[in-house]
Amino acid sequence: MRFDDTNPEKEEQEYVDSILDAVHWLGFHWGDNDEYLFFASDYFDLMYEFAECLIEHGDAYVDSQTADEMRATRGTLTEHGVSSPYRDRTPAENLALFREMRDGKHADGATCCARRST
Repeated sequence: MRFDDTNPEKEEQEYVDSILDAVHWLGFHWGDNDEYLFFASDYFDLMYEFAECLIEHGDAYVDSQTADEMRATRGTLTEHGVSSPYRDRTPAENLALFREMRDGKHADGATCCARRST
């Protein structure tokens, strides 16, 4: 069981317990052993390194579109989406922006890391 805890200091144990209760209710039991409970925050450094590697290899980029702009360009079931205008930044530019994101130099939601599809 993995929890996507984005801010573990603010995470309420009640939230974790309610999810565990729901999973038990669905019929899954992993015993009393907590070794099978994982939190995404425990792996942040490793996931960050993976993201940098993807950016360096040109497989991911930093997108600076607003949520509305993304929604308007992503396409539908019947229409193709439009590529982000930020998709073709160089890996060096993307890496610099990504590190700025990590360092809190961009407002929440102003940028995101996106996978470059082929």
